Order: sequence, then C-alpha cells, then structure tokens
Amino acid sequence: MDKFDYEYDDGFLPLNREEMELKGWEQPDFVYVIGDAYVDHPSFGPAIISRMLELYGYRVAIISQPDWKNPASIDIYGRPRLAYLVSAGNMDSMVNHYSVSKRKREHDSYTPGGIMGKRPDYATVVYCNLIRRKYKDVPVIIGGIEASLRRLAHYDYWSNHIKHSILIDSQADILIYGMGERAIVEIAEALDSGICAKDICFVEGTAYRTGSMENIYDYIKLPSYDELKADKLNYAKSFKIQYENTDHYTAKTLVEKYNDHMYVVQNKPAAPLTENEMDRVYSLPYKRTYHPSYEVLGGVPAISEVKFSLVSNRGCFGGCSFCALTFHQGRIIQTRSDKSILQEAEKMVWEPDFKGYIHDVGGPTANFRIKACEKQEKYGVCKNKQCLFPKPCENLRVDHSSYLELLRKLRQLPNVKKVFIRSGIRFDYLMTDKNDAFFYELCKYHISGQLKVAPEHVSDNVLHKMGKPSNDVFKSFCDKYKKINDELGMKQYMVPYLMSSHPGSTMKDAVKLAEYLRDLGYMPEQVQDFYPTPSTISTCMYYTGVDPRTMEEVYVPRSPHEKAMQRALIQYRNPKNYDLVHEALTIAKRTDLIGYDKKCLIRPRKNDEAFKAHGKENGEKHGRDNVKYGGDFRENKGNNKNNDEKRKKKTIRNIHKKKKK
Repeated sequence: MDKFDYEYDDGFLPLNREEMELKGWEQPDFVYVIGDAYVDHPSFGPAIISRMLELYGYRVAIISQPDWKNPASIDIYGRPRLAYLVSAGNMDSMVNHYSVSKRKREHDSYTPGGIMGKRPDYATVVYCNLIRRKYKDVPVIIGGIEASLRRLAHYDYWSNHIKHSILIDSQADILIYGMGERAIVEIAEALDSGICAKDICFVEGTAYRTGSMENIYDYIKLPSYDELKADKLNYAKSFKIQYENTDHYTAKTLVEKYNDHMYVVQNKPAAPLTENEMDRVYSLPYKRTYHPSYEVLGGVPAISEVKFSLVSNRGCFGGCSFCALTFHQGRIIQTRSDKSILQEAEKMVWEPDFKGYIHDVGGPTANFRIKACEKQEKYGVCKNKQCLFPKPCENLRVDHSSYLELLRKLRQLPNVKKVFIRSGIRFDYLMTDKNDAFFYELCKYHISGQLKVAPEHVSDNVLHKMGKPSNDVFKSFCDKYKKINDELGMKQYMVPYLMSSHPGSTMKDAVKLAEYLRDLGYMPEQVQDFYPTPSTISTCMYYTGVDPRTMEEVYVPRSPHEKAMQRALIQYRNPKNYDLVHEALTIAKRTDLIGYDKKCLIRPRKNDEAFKAHGKENGEKHGRDNVKYGGDFRENKGNNKNNDEKRKKKTIRNIHKKKKK
C-alpha cells in the first residue's frame, strides 16, 4: 500500500490506526498495549492471547512499545469498546533492563534492531497509569510474566523492598496469571454481555481488588501487607502458603489485606489445557514472524531463537527453587499431539529461510512429555512433596517413548537435516529411565557436538537448596553419556550450566565448584550469578534468610563483593579474576590451592607464603606463569626480553616464507 513505507500484510492484527481502517474497523473491541515489538508467533504471549480473542470474534488492535512520556501514544485507536489489555512482554521489564549486578543492559532482543530503552521500568504499572490518565472508566486487564509473578505482595530485588501486588500500583481491574487462554475468553464474554469489570470476580486464573470480603468463601487469609513489611518471617510463611496453592485441583482462594477497605483476592489457578485445547492454541493463523514495519529497523532479534523451534509441552514438575514455572505454568505437564506438532513443522520446513535445521522440540523441560503420575489427572500435584526431589517419587512415571516417537517422525520430514534439542534435559529423570533408547538417539541424532545440561552446582548442600539432585546423579549421567558416545564412535562433549552465589552457597562451596572445574579441565565463558526474581523459592530465601519450606536458616551471599568472588572462582583461570580468587581462597582457608602443584588454582604472588616456601629459584622458574595469572614477578625480566626478541625474529621469518609462496 502506498500509505505505508513497508509492505502491508493484512494477516497481521493492526499496529496503527491506518491498518485498522484498512480492515474496515471503526473501533477495536480490545486495545492490547505491549512492552515488546509485535511478533505474531506462538512463542510470544501477546500473539496467543490476541489470536484467541480473534478466534472468538473479537477485534484486537496492538499498541507496541508506546512512548510512556506521551499520553497520546496510548490513544491512537480511541476508546476500545470493551477493555485495554496490558503486558510488559515476554520478560519482566526489570530483568529485561538490568543485569544481576543492576547494570543497565545494552541490548533488548524484543525490540526492533535490539535497541535498549524502548520500554519503561515496571512497564505494566507505567502503561496502566498512562491509560488511567486518559480513560478513568475503561476496564484494564493485565497479564504476562511481569503481572503473573507480581500478583501478590512480593520482594523486589531492584528496589530492595516488599512491593504491593501489581494490582494496587497499576490500578488495573483484573489480573490474569499463568498462560491465560481460558481466562481471557471468559472475561471477554463477560464484558461483552454487559457485566461490569469489578463484578468479574469468578474467573479461575485471575486476581482482583475488592473493598469487601462479603462474597468471598472458602479462602485462606495471608499475612497482611503491613505484616509482611514488619517481619521477614511473615513473608516466608505467606510464600509457603502461595507455593502450596499453585495447583488447580487443590488450591484455595487466597486473600491479602492492604487496609480495611482494600483486599487483593487470588482465585485458584485455571485448569491445565487438554491436548485438544493445546492443539487449537497452536493452530491459530499466526504469521510466525514480526510485523513488516520492523524490517527497515533490522527486525526483532528474539525471533531467531524460536522461528524454527517447536513447542511440544508446558508445565514442569522439576521443581527447581530458582525457577518461577511452578507459579506461572504449574507442575502438571500439558502436551500437544504429534499431529499438531507435525502440521506446524510441515509448514515451517518450506519457509524460504529454513536451512534444514529444527532448532528445538520441547518446552520448559524437553523430556517431560507425560504427566508425572496418574494421580495428577484426578487429584493434582502433591502439596508437600516433589516428583523428583530429593529423589524420584515411587509413583513417578518415567517414559521417553512418546517423545522419542515424535522426534523420529520429525527427522523423516522433507528438507530436514537435523532436529536439535536445546530445551533443558532433566538428566535425573533420564537416568531413572531403564530403557536407554532415548539416551542413545539423543546422542546420535539430536546433539551438535555439545550437550548443554544444568547441574548448576556440585555441592550437595547448595543443590539441596536449589531443589536439584545430588552431585552423584550428575556424575553417573556424565559417565553414561561418555559410555554411549564411545559406543557410537562419536566425540561429543558436555557443557554444564553453573550458578554462583545461590542461597546456601558458602565460600567453601564455591571453592568446591572451582575444584570440580579444574578436574574437568573446563572454564565456562559465561556464569549465571543467582538473580532474585519475583515468585521463586530462592528469592524468598535471599530476602528472608530462611527456607520457606522448612523455616530453617539459610546462608545467603548478598554483598556484591562476595558474589563477585564466588563468580570469579568459577572462572579462576581468567587473569582479571586473580585478586578476587586469591581473596576468596584466603577467606575459605584454602590457601593450599595457591601454589605450583597441578591441583592449585592460581600461582602465588612474590610475598605469599607459598612463594617463600618454594624459594626464589623456583619462583623465577614459574615467573612467566605467574605473570599470566596476575602475579608480580620481575626477576626474569631480562630473559623475557630475550624471548620477545626471538619471537619477533620468528614472526619475520614466517612472513617472508608466506610472501615466497
């Protein structure tokens, strides 16, 4: 179309008023304000919600990354007929903006061109307040990961305070938590029938504000907001109750008091989607890419990770303490049928830029494709018992056959060269399977030379706080991985994901992890420092200093300097980390690891006891190594100068040889 400076595609939902008018709409039913670029792909929450509404006949118009300093940016379509929808995007806006050290990130994968700064901090609250400045009475419904995990009072790492429920600060009418497909349709139909937003208090998977407890039944009253602020232990107690009420089958309504005239009520979670419902969600007419107006800006980087990937499941019964999936998707596995996944793949493999590689087939955990036990289908998950931690439950169903059959079908599709698995593999679940067929085919067909796994740590003390299996399980997995690759005649390696400074990790635990890496002969290029994000057990530990499950005290590394030392130990070979590693080993009383033995992590400085013990002659012998590791030897300066001259002459000779060739 001439009126656009991009190739207009009527298949997308309108992103501006001109596109809406071309569709012949006078007014949208819903205006969806999002903090991400508009990407119409089922890996992006706003795409699923908007397409679900479209399926039921509602008109949805998108406002992507509005200028939050300009109220007019929220009003480009005028007043919506039913409501505003608001989401910060696929990530919490604070995680999107800041690293764990609270430094501003330089790149935003969910913004055209990767440009940072196109959304505000606490985006959901800012967008809602912008709407309220223009429209006082239009219903506002919030959702997405930011709203979902902040639905009740929560510890906010970036401000280091207990924040209100996001419903209080945003003044939204309804909050949808979890994935939201059922809830959004039920709310839309209620609004369309004339029910006032403040009276829509019956939808599962939602939370709302109310000034009266009169019509609330069969609920659990949480500690009030004032009580949470007054005592950290109250926060731990409240969190435990919330954690025990995340399952549709067993959860109660939760009520949190703010004052005598304000309560936040969380209804029980929505029921897990059936296979047919999951298939329907992923069969909607997604364009599977970003809006064409972004092409001139360089596209949206985040699409590259998911464009040729397939979502096969939702939910996770792994129960890692640092993960918020229990609060967001729940512990019951929800799957798509093979037919649904193959239909999506068959479209994907004929796309012009498909190179023959399906990047991933999975979900939160790739090899969870069945419910953990038969009881869950009727009674839900156990409140006070995990499926895999500390050891696999006796009722756990372990079966990879369904997943294996799906992968085999995908490998047979035309144009497919390789099907990778890049979602997390839960290795303790794999080790529990007595049938090794999946393990063999994983190594043979679905790895590109390296398998990425997440042991996270090697200290059983830390692993217990993480909700992860003991280190012996990981060792057994490594041995079996090597054995299978040897049998297949394949040279493939393992890349472990590790986390520093998790609650429970003392300096001695961090040193133990460094020794493990030394013995492995591996230094990771990237290390994940524990990041306290809303609604995880680990974040509760970080803030309160206790494990909410047991109320036992937990050691927490909080100071930036201690966290830097624990992180540096994992990358002890990096010369820039020498001083931090030296200090950490001294604090941990492990100066035996400072020396010249092959078991040592770093070389000593000139004035260290280890240097004196070895004598000046031995120190000179290791002088060059010590300079590499951050030492300050200078005795062999003359020898270094001679060696430098030799290297220069050798380089000149090599240049002359190349010229002659």
